[in-house]
Amino acid sequence: MIQRPLTAAQKSARGAFIGAVMLFAIALFAYAGGWLSPSRLTQSRMMAAFREANGTHAGFRRNHAKGVCIAGWFESSGQAAAWSKATLLESGRVPLTGRFALAGGMPFQADSPNTVRSMALRIMPANGAEWRTGMNNIPVFPVNSAEGFYEQLVASKPDPATGKPDPAAMKEFLARHPETARAVALIKARPASAGFADSTYNSLDTFRLVNAAGASVPVRWAAVPLQEAVLQASSPDDDSPHPASGNRLFDDLIAQLHEHALQWRLVMTLGQPDDPTADATLAWPDDRRRIDAGIVTIEQISSEDDGACADINFDPLVLPPGIEPSDDPLLSARSAVYARSFTLRAAEKAEKTPSAVTPREAAGPVKP
Repeated sequence: MIQRPLTAAQKSARGAFIGAVMLFAIALFAYAGGWLSPSRLTQSRMMAAFREANGTHAGFRRNHAKGVCIAGWFESSGQAAAWSKATLLESGRVPLTGRFALAGGMPFQADSPNTVRSMALRIMPANGAEWRTGMNNIPVFPVNSAEGFYEQLVASKPDPATGKPDPAAMKEFLARHPETARAVALIKARPASAGFADSTYNSLDTFRLVNAAGASVPVRWAAVPLQEAVLQASSPDDDSPHPASGNRLFDDLIAQLHEHALQWRLVMTLGQPDDPTADATLAWPDDRRRIDAGIVTIEQISSEDDGACADINFDPLVLPPGIEPSDDPLLSARSAVYARSFTLRAAEKAEKTPSAVTPREAAGPVKP
């Protein structure tokens, strides 16, 4: 077929169409970067808020910066299989890699018993349908939106004159966010345990279990320690570090794991239709049905400097078929921020200094 040359009008129309497509693409990138709406919360603005609140620490996570790698397995009881088609919830043992950490973006902070502790797990079944979950030892999340989290970071920025957050800024933030004031009261009222090993770690966000028939139910989960809890003696408002060691909590964990494995029961709480799923500052009633989904066993610990968890992004939206996100807006926000943090620290690897918990320390005390 012989094609006729384009007329001047046709060439002009084609050029205008291509130009419009390019402008549309540029506009999408501009919107995603926040260039067309400077007040819109973006990943870059969130990273800047972390930097202003915690300082610059190249190569480290922007939050939960101080941590160690762990490894072990999850042994499912099979009791959750009726509620979820996830293969890792069928009876059997599945390997896992994980991380214990302290909240905050300061990788060399001294361990304080009142700092929020986290347990992050990557559970890896043979079929590749892995599950990543990040849990914290508090009963509810302090905020219920990305905007609230950002504003809390801004209010927490240290005053150059004192090195501490401005009380007036935090008071003003809490006045605008009564949900945070309510959540903080619940967090402070909790009986805090003495260390990583005896802490209960909660998902905080709501997810959904989906079974083979397509039936869906809201769920929150918790890792409940089989180790006896020892309540820490300091007051809820005492954030002073233990004088003996800046790594006291991690040193205790290392010593325990070099003596024996540590275990947690994975308990899944099923929600009712009227339970809040989009607000992580709200607790569910205590009478909700609980399922003993299995046992998490941790038997190995290592420094992030040579551990398997260093390059893992514990994105809460990496879920196997059978576990789905709910309408909680924090899930997508956490996923986006984790991804940006991962990209930044990957690019900063050459600048990273050794971690607070070194490979030698993680190896444990030398036995005679």
